[in-house]
Amino acid sequence: MSRLEFESAAELKACLEICQDLSRAVFQSIDLTPFEESLRGVTLTHNVLLGCKTNESVLALFDAPILLPTLPELPFNPFRASLYSPEELLGDYQIGDADSYAQTLDGKIYDQFVDSGMADATDIYITLSRRLHDHGITDALHEYLPKRKVVAIMGGHSMLRSDPTYLEVARLSRELVQAGYLPATGGGPGAMEATHLGAWFAERHDDELIDAVRMLSDAPLYKPRGPWLDAAFRVAKKYPLTSRDNCQSLGIPTWLYGHEPPSCFAVHIAKYFANSVREEGLLAIAKHGVVFSPGSAGTIQEIFQDACQNHYKSFGHESPMIFLGQKYWTETKPVYPLLSQLADGQDYGRLIAITDSRLEVLRAIEKFTP
Repeated sequence: MSRLEFESAAELKACLEICQDLSRAVFQSIDLTPFEESLRGVTLTHNVLLGCKTNESVLALFDAPILLPTLPELPFNPFRASLYSPEELLGDYQIGDADSYAQTLDGKIYDQFVDSGMADATDIYITLSRRLHDHGITDALHEYLPKRKVVAIMGGHSMLRSDPTYLEVARLSRELVQAGYLPATGGGPGAMEATHLGAWFAERHDDELIDAVRMLSDAPLYKPRGPWLDAAFRVAKKYPLTSRDNCQSLGIPTWLYGHEPPSCFAVHIAKYFANSVREEGLLAIAKHGVVFSPGSAGTIQEIFQDACQNHYKSFGHESPMIFLGQKYWTETKPVYPLLSQLADGQDYGRLIAITDSRLEVLRAIEKFTP
């Protein structure tokens, strides 16, 4: 039996107007004190209260609830009920002042992540808080994704903004959005940023995208405390988002690599502490395919991680694996021949392709039905 979930005061208010039985309901990050009178007479049994603001008189209305109170002294909400936005994570950044990144929410969370031991933290208060946070992000992700056709685009974080492939990835992403797909990446620089940039420009002309890439190329490679983030903010200021609904992309970064800020062009950001959950999850949600642009160790790891998911149908489905860059994936990093042998005789073998044409990538995605 599924439980009702309330993640905002508006959701709870609407339900209380028509429902008097909230047995087994879960309340997450809501201030319940204004609802004290509305909750009187409502059946409240076997409830779960996650990070809710309350008091003794409100708690008395619940029949033995499971209560996980707010956890103070943390820069993040362990009971988060929604995805992040770039404005929320990076909104306090000031162009020209690299030190202002430390004052952003993203910077504060990363500093606390480092100070508490990064992935090797031993304080159970910290580790439990992170797990709860990541669970909330996964829950928010599952609520956001239904009916969205996700295509993941993988590629190197060190891809230069001035590299012709960067513009090609941005154009591919823009065309995917125009065709009704949701591009998703690991949310960082390089090919990942190019993906989000392309989605950001889904309603703009190609000459505007070219100008944006030219502006970004003034800071071609991400370096800590450098002008990389400034260039991105200048582009976003010159070319503001035309529509949050029609220019969507999803970034899934991690504070494990928090020295690299998330892309300010990703409309939705699902940021995790646990990199393993983030990597496996990103590939799992890409039911309409994964595109592999040139990359190094991380991208190659993702190739075989995706192959493993397809090989064993770990999530009950297979999806296309499309390699962008024939010479790169057959000579520079000759992964494609090995993967072709691995997939020989397997169902997903027919879903593997390699090309230099983003048009062929789009056609391969469009002809596939999960």
